[in-house]
Amino acid sequence: MDRMELKKVCTEADDDSTDSLDDRFTEPIDSEKATINSHFLDEDGDAESHKFLTNGIMKKKKYEEYQEEYHPGHTSFGMSVFNLSNAIMGSGILGLSYAMANTGIVLFVVLLLGVAILSLYSVHLLLMTAKEGGSLIYEKLGERAFGWPGKMAAFGSITLQNIGAMSSYLFIVKYELPEVIRVSVCHCEWYMNGNYLVVFVSIGIILPLCILKNLGYLGYTSGFSLSCMVFFLGVVSLICLLFCCECVSGPVFHPQSLVLSLQTAYTVPILAFSFVCHPEILPIYSELKDRSRRKMQNVSNLSILAMLVMYMFSALFGYLTFYGNVEAELLHTFTKVYKFDTMLLLVRLAVLTAVTLTVPIVLFPIRSSINTMLFSQREFSWVRHMLIAAFILLFNNLLVIFVPTIRDIFGFIGSSAATMLIFILPAAFYLRLVKSVPMRSVQKISAAIFLVVGIIFMFSSLSLIVMDWIHNPPGSGSGH
Repeated sequence: MDRMELKKVCTEADDDSTDSLDDRFTEPIDSEKATINSHFLDEDGDAESHKFLTNGIMKKKKYEEYQEEYHPGHTSFGMSVFNLSNAIMGSGILGLSYAMANTGIVLFVVLLLGVAILSLYSVHLLLMTAKEGGSLIYEKLGERAFGWPGKMAAFGSITLQNIGAMSSYLFIVKYELPEVIRVSVCHCEWYMNGNYLVVFVSIGIILPLCILKNLGYLGYTSGFSLSCMVFFLGVVSLICLLFCCECVSGPVFHPQSLVLSLQTAYTVPILAFSFVCHPEILPIYSELKDRSRRKMQNVSNLSILAMLVMYMFSALFGYLTFYGNVEAELLHTFTKVYKFDTMLLLVRLAVLTAVTLTVPIVLFPIRSSINTMLFSQREFSWVRHMLIAAFILLFNNLLVIFVPTIRDIFGFIGSSAATMLIFILPAAFYLRLVKSVPMRSVQKISAAIFLVVGIIFMFSSLSLIVMDWIHNPPGSGSGH
């Protein structure tokens, strides 16, 4: 999956985006013969999969300029939904109750819906840009839009975002796996060291999955991971109901509709972090069977909608259970308050399984970015493929061992890299590369507003988080 380039993405006949090509390419050619011989293609060489352009029109100069390989996708629609949903959902779901406690229910719902809609819009911009920019690699789009600075901006954002995501997943392994072992196995000091355990999980489970060549192979593990998170949601809702029954004869707590404080600054970054799937969009798009922009948009719509529902219920049930006492990591709060050993053991196992199986999905785009930056002119190498994965996992393990709290990762990454990937880069690349839409059109004006909002949000959120760090240094508060 090192090379995901193609001149244009194949689209269905009724895809309205194909009209934008008519102004750019004028020389008709035989689309059946406009093929590329590529070592990435299957040996059986399906004639349909060798098609080079969307509508059979292009200039020979453009063909000779890029010489980019087209490879057919083999991942089904359902597996693509599983992979993208798994990429969206991860450790972010454990921080949403904390976000609701710092905003109130009404403001949280408004913000959650808003971020989900904005994420869908940015996916739309990204897919349009990939089509007209002629690439399914984020860094290549950045290079064609703004040269080397654009390429580095895409590379840096993807790397920072996905390393932050992987670290947050490994944080859960570090803190929850020792508790599982304590309850189910023994109290041995060696087994209770989360730093050792996260290394063992990385080597024994995550690394073998990371050395698979294509994302499509992870569809089954992604489906199982999502099932584990559905189980987690069911248990959280059950505990919430039990808590409500206990409160009938005890003290009554009233949920807050609107809360504003310095801690509210973490809410939108956490929400943005929870919906970022943009580094995985183009790799999943590249491997989608019979791919088209419309089909990939439907994959994104279904995935984000499913995660929106899960996020909403998870945040609500967690908040109604603990109210203002909820911590940045929901499972840690359960451990402090409840002693349902069997139930919490099952929840921990479900979450651990889910986040462990999500790490390979997040690692793939980082490796693709590194290959694009450093080895774009070289043939695929299994040795390099495995070494890059091992290096990324090693770096993340060191980060997890030495960074104090998971909240710091959510807040900083959500304000910087996540904002770049959701707001700034898709809008900037769209404005620069999509030439078929006039600058004064509604589409371009909306994209420009989207870009400005992203810039304002990033700097304001980072400023508020830095202020909070000054008053409450990382690691000094509760939680981990």
